[in-house]
Amino acid sequence: IIARTMTAYLDIQRQFKFHQGHKKYVAYLCKPHTKDKSGTISLPLRPDINDRPRQLVDYINGKEAITEYQFTTDRRVELYPQTGRTHQLRMHCAHSNGLANPIMGDELYGTKDKRLYLHAEEITFIHPTTKKEVTFFHKADF
Repeated sequence: IIARTMTAYLDIQRQFKFHQGHKKYVAYLCKPHTKDKSGTISLPLRPDINDRPRQLVDYINGKEAITEYQFTTDRRVELYPQTGRTHQLRMHCAHSNGLANPIMGDELYGTKDKRLYLHAEEITFIHPTTKKEVTFFHKADF
């Protein structure tokens, strides 16, 4: 999505800040997942100042990061970020207190592959001019 005016940009930003817009990502994980098929991950994140661009889970200085998830197969998961932290989905999948299962191709938190198997499949928000709800969808190719 590209906003054509600053007013439109600020409106869309506000919608996501106040959870009025919704995003759905799809990821393919490195190994089969055998635990909960759905749930919520809440791990506070902050930049790793000694190893940028990596992020760290930090329960004291980290900023709240929340992701809801739903497995559709044992390795394919739909991710619904409730906050928008840097590398949030990648960390929530890879971290031992998250899914403990890196996204395939994630060279920062897992193992490099031919690509990162993380795809923004759907986004919904109120159009800043027409004020009608719009949804854009592009199916993941994995």
